[in-house]
Formats: sequence, structure tokens, C-alpha cells
Amino acid sequence: MKRSFLLIFLIALVGLIYIIRLFQLQIIRGGNQNPIQGSTIKIEYDYPERGYIFDRNGKLLVANQLSYDVMVIPKEVEPLDTLEFCNLLKITKEDFKKRFKKAERYARWLPSKFLKQLAKEDFAYLQEKLPKYKGFYIQKRIIRNYPIKSAANVVGFIAEVNEQKARTNNYYEQGELIGKLGVEKQYENILRGVKGKKRFKRNNLNKITGSFKNGKYDTLAVAGKDLTLTIDSDLQQYGELLMKGKRGGIVALEPKTGEILALITAPSYDPNLLVGRKRSPNSVKLFNDTINIPTFDRGLQAMYPPGSPFKIINGLIALQEGVIDKNFYTYCHHGYRYGNRKNEFMACHCGIVNRPIRLKTAIAKSCNSYFSTAYKKIIDKYENPDIGIENWSKHAKSFGLGNYLGYDLPSGQPGRIPDTKFYKRWYKRGLRTTYTISNAIGQGEIETTPMQLANMTAAIANQGYFHTPHIVKKIDNKSITDSIYTIKRNTTIDPKHFPIAIEAMHEVFTYGTAKWFQVKGLDICGKTGTAENKIKVIDGKKVQAPDHSILIAFAPKDNPKIAMAVYIENGGYGATFAAPIASLMVEKYLKGTTSRKQLEARMKNANLQKEYDKLIPKIDTLETGTK
Repeated sequence: MKRSFLLIFLIALVGLIYIIRLFQLQIIRGGNQNPIQGSTIKIEYDYPERGYIFDRNGKLLVANQLSYDVMVIPKEVEPLDTLEFCNLLKITKEDFKKRFKKAERYARWLPSKFLKQLAKEDFAYLQEKLPKYKGFYIQKRIIRNYPIKSAANVVGFIAEVNEQKARTNNYYEQGELIGKLGVEKQYENILRGVKGKKRFKRNNLNKITGSFKNGKYDTLAVAGKDLTLTIDSDLQQYGELLMKGKRGGIVALEPKTGEILALITAPSYDPNLLVGRKRSPNSVKLFNDTINIPTFDRGLQAMYPPGSPFKIINGLIALQEGVIDKNFYTYCHHGYRYGNRKNEFMACHCGIVNRPIRLKTAIAKSCNSYFSTAYKKIIDKYENPDIGIENWSKHAKSFGLGNYLGYDLPSGQPGRIPDTKFYKRWYKRGLRTTYTISNAIGQGEIETTPMQLANMTAAIANQGYFHTPHIVKKIDNKSITDSIYTIKRNTTIDPKHFPIAIEAMHEVFTYGTAKWFQVKGLDICGKTGTAENKIKVIDGKKVQAPDHSILIAFAPKDNPKIAMAVYIENGGYGATFAAPIASLMVEKYLKGTTSRKQLEARMKNANLQKEYDKLIPKIDTLETGTK
């Protein structure tokens, strides 16, 4: 009797558990569960057309083209003639096994890309044959096309979503396309659009029996929005042409708005190399090129010493701090001595000896002695060098130096404007002004990117303010209104101090270090620079490599429409490469053409590869990075 009761109790208990579980699944959870997410529903995607990308003048930079992928759902695949199927797809049997196993590892019940981007002629033939191979089907997709083989670093590229991304983001499935660099990555959510979905019922044999709920839950694809960039494609292409055979970066901005007119890195590559079936082998070549690093955006990521252009900032800080005025002068005896030791002497090549040098002349002639004296006065104004350095650092950073600026591109480096905290790590016994004297001439511990130098130039051109640089002008033909790009960002320097610096920069192009590159009818203001370049070698020693060639410039003087920075690695004096290239680009942008064909030809044909080749055996490390 007791055993019968125990058996009845166990049966009742098991039955109660089943009832409770069914109630939980069907009533409690079932009320909130979306019926279209069940395993009996098959979803087919309709991929939208990705948004087009144009330059500021309406030139098409990035377009779309149709692509056909062979998809597989491993669980639905039935026994097939593998050899016949491989011949149909023009792949080997080993390749078939490898692709199928990869799809199984991802998920047996989900679609996975088996063979991507078929040629149009292959698609037409395969479309007739494929229905006999259960579990395989053709999916139309949109891939990119680049009508103008330019600005690869700006537009970026799209590539397949990997397994990890597909597992962590509900929108994407493995094998779909996503923006990876540049504008394609930064504005992915805007460019990609929204996938359309069609849902079909499946029976217990996994066969489709018709549309689910007569298409009640189906959605149409929504095309991505078009982008209009701030880039001037003609200027971009012209700059890239001038940079052939050279390494470096050029950034040009519209001072009044912060719009990026050109963002050039050299060497670069044709963006069409990362499209289609050849993308994989090409990407291996491009990303594994550790010598030229064509995928490294030197305009945003390369950190260089700013050299002499930074002297302008030191001059403005000295004026703001009241330690100099326009009449303050110093003498230059071929350099500046900052200590009693033999090596504590900074040479100068301004060519003005035993005559008083004032600020305007010091900028035009790039006098090291003047700015070393001014820098020392800035720091020594305060009783403690720590306070002086911190105050100097805050002024410099107000020009957008030493940070990412906040531009709408996904890569970058912060540069460095050293402060007291930075130096205390090195000088634990106390900081002295002479320890940091190289900051006076834009060397020492200061590092900037070409983007930061261009932005600094725009702030000078605007006499004390700048707008955050940005690459997108319009989204879906509507101007951007984000306050981060429209609000003025003021420097700590009073606007009254800028005119003398601007006059001096104008004299750089009239009788200073860039006088050979004046443009008739244009008042260009600028500052050349030559930055020392030390490279770490295999044995740990530092050797002197060819200097970097630098120029910052804006024009016209009274109503600036372009501000730019040109940085040529190992290009020598600023007047050797950076100044002529900058003046040609300014003329091209403001006049639409160039008049100095001989100079233009010389810059186009100039090649520094021999200089770079000399350094290849010596290079031990090359520091790069991304934001």
C-alpha cells in the first residue's frame, strides 16, 4: 500500500512539475515572447543600399555595386555530389571542406557566407543550378566602388563582420559587411541603413510552408543616408600627387568653420584594392607592410616635433604673460648659451648678429636665441619653475595641442604638451628652466600631429579661436548642427596679441625663409620649420637622421579661407619641400589652378625613397597607434 502511494505521489509530482513548466513557458514567458523569433520561423534578409559619399562640391567619392554571395545553412545541407558542386563554384574539394567546417563552427542552424562576391557571369549560371543543392542559396549584397582612386585614409573601407562581432552585436551576422576605417567606420550606423526581413513558416521537417502571418511582421529595407564630406576632392588629389615618393602628412582646414579640406597621408593606396575577391590578399600586403605603412594615417596618427612653427606659440604666450612686448629685443651671437658646459649651447642660423632682434623679425627669420630668451622669461616669471611650466602648458594646450581635438574620425594620436607632472617623473630632485629649453624651439618633449598643427594655424588665423575639425559637412543633404563643431573654442591668448604674429608670418613669405614661394596676388602667411630627427637603432644608440621639413600657412592674410600644415619626413629644411608644396596647394585651392609649372613639376618628380632606404637597416622600432 505504501509503495502504491509512493508511486502515485511521484507520478503526481512529475505531472505537476510539467504543468508548472508549461504554464511558465506558454503563459508567463509566452505572453512576452515575440512569435517571429521561434525556431519554426526562417528569416531572409534584404540588404539595403549603403549611403553614398560625396565631396564638398558634389563629386562622388564612394558608390555601390551589386555582389552575389553563396550562403550555407549547415543543418539544412543534404548529401551532395561534392566534386560536381566544387566544379560549379570553381573551388577545390579541400577548400569546400574548410569552408563548410567554418560555417558549422559558427552555427549549424544559421546562414553563413560560403563563397563571397561571385562574378556576374558566374552568378547567372549558378542561379539555375543551385536549387538542387539543399542548404545553399545566393544572397545579393552591396559592396563599395571608388570612382576616384583617392582619399583611402578618409573614406576607409568595409569588411566582413567577424564571429566575435556577430556574437556581441544583435544587428550583425557573421559575413555581413561593416565599416572598418575612416568615415565608413565612424558613420557606420548612418551609412548602413536598415536590413529588410522576410519571415517564412517551417514544418517539423524544416521545410518552408509559406509566409508567416501573410507577411504581417515583414519589413522593407531602408537605404543608408548619403554623406557629404568637407573634403575638396581636387585639392586632395593634387596634394596626393605632390606627395608621391615622399612620406608625411598634409592637413588643410577652413579656419572659420573647422571643415577639413584635405587630409593627406603618404604613402597611401587605391581604396579599390580592398574591394571584392582580391580584398583578402591585398589587405595582407597592405597591413603587413611595416616599412611604408600605407594604412597608417600620418596626418592623424604620426607624432612629430613641431619645430620652428611652435615658436609662434611661445611668442604669443610671452606676450600674454607680459614678459615681452613688441619692442622687446635680444641679441643673437650665432646661438643661445644656457649653461657653462661646452654642449649647453643652442646654435642659431637666423643670420642676424650683433643687432637687436624683435618679435616680428624673430618669427620671420626664425631666431632660436630670441625664443629661448622668451621661453625662459615665461617660466622664470614665477618663483617656482613647476608653476611656470604648468602655466606655459595650459596656454599651449588651449590651441588644441596635446589632445585628440574631438574630430569625427576614428583614428588619431594625442600628441604631447609636457606639464609639471610629466617632468616630475624625470627630474625628481627638482625642475630647472634650462632642463626644458628645447621647448622654446618646438623640440624637446613636445610632439604634435599634422592635424594639430593645422588646427593651431587656424587658431592663429582666426586671432584666438578655432572650431573643432570635422570631416562631414552634411548628412542626408542636411547640414550638421552638432554644437561640438559649431561652437567657438577660444585660446587663452588675448586677440590683441595676434596681429604682430600674423604680420611676421606674412613676412616669412615676403622676405623670410619662404620668400621664394610667394604667389602673385595672394597674401600668404606662414612659418617654415626644420625638426631634428633621431631614430632608435638596433644596438639602442640614437643616430642623426635627415631632418623633417615643416611648414604651417594660411591665406589670404586678411580673410583666411585655408589653413594648413605640411610635414615631410626626412625632407630637410622647411623651404626644401614643405614650403613649395604648401604654396602650390594654397594657389590651387584659392585660384583653381597653378601658375608655377616648373616648381610643380619639380615637386611631383621629387623622390625621397633613397633617403628612406638608407634608414631601413637601422630601424629597430616604429611607434604607431590609434585612438
